[in-house]
Amino acid sequence: MTTKTVEQRHAFGSTGLHVSPLGFGGAPIGLLEAEKDAVRQVLSSLLDAGVSVIDTAAMYRGSEAMIGETIGDRREEFVLVSKCGHQIEESDAEPWSPPLIRASVERSLRRLRTDRIDVMLLHSCDLPTLQKGEALGELARLREEGKIRFAGYSGDNEAAAWAVRQPEVRVLQTSINLCDQNNIDHVMPAAREHEVGVIAKRPIANAAWKDAEQYERYREYARPYVERFRAMGLSLELLGAEGEPKSVWPELALRFTLSVPGVHTAIVGTTRPDRLPANLAAVGQGPLPEQLYEKIRSAFRNAEGSTEWEGKT
Repeated sequence: MTTKTVEQRHAFGSTGLHVSPLGFGGAPIGLLEAEKDAVRQVLSSLLDAGVSVIDTAAMYRGSEAMIGETIGDRREEFVLVSKCGHQIEESDAEPWSPPLIRASVERSLRRLRTDRIDVMLLHSCDLPTLQKGEALGELARLREEGKIRFAGYSGDNEAAAWAVRQPEVRVLQTSINLCDQNNIDHVMPAAREHEVGVIAKRPIANAAWKDAEQYERYREYARPYVERFRAMGLSLELLGAEGEPKSVWPELALRFTLSVPGVHTAIVGTTRPDRLPANLAAVGQGPLPEQLYEKIRSAFRNAEGSTEWEGKT
């Protein structure tokens, strides 16, 4: 894959950065211990196609190191996002403490083989921890030192709504998809108001249209989304969509997420190069028609129990 298929760029909030609507989520390549050659093929193909956002995290086992090893020589071609705050082996400092934040960022720099990380996010700490300000304060110091360019938060619900109102937070990563629409109503308005760059995680809703028993891995992780999807009563017939479900649903899901006002990029993770063309093609279709988008929004609002379906941190 050498021809750029993703040429569109979105202004990334007030950061001055511009990002492709499709990004890569680096959790699977670390947590599933993917082979280096497969990772190199996936990441190189995405960069060749014009994808410009690569997301990872300190806690995704070997993900950061794999990214550094496979595409470190193409560092200028993408916006690099990582996350920190959880315990790491190299430090006995408390999670979310300034010493831990600093040690984690410096480890990430080494593993990613770079002199700066474009976006560093606090990785889903709870609201009281976030409000103490120590973790955000350390990210601000690291930004002043040039080790990161922008600080932000990865998480959902009340913590995310509070985070986007803080001047230090320029980027938010949050759950937005067919089955996770709470953040659309309760977080995104403030994110837009404060010109925060938004990365949508889980944009394909963990393939919730599948039966939970079909999952080879992460069965219990995916089960809440499967149950939500059923409660919403969604079907291709209801949406007026035609085609093979296993190919149509991922396209609809990704396009739905990218239709949400204020979402700048959506990260999809995979260890399989053969899955890339479908994701690239879906993005090329653009946002969903307004009528179709509203059908999905209505299905969520009208589903039994939906008022208790908070974003999945």
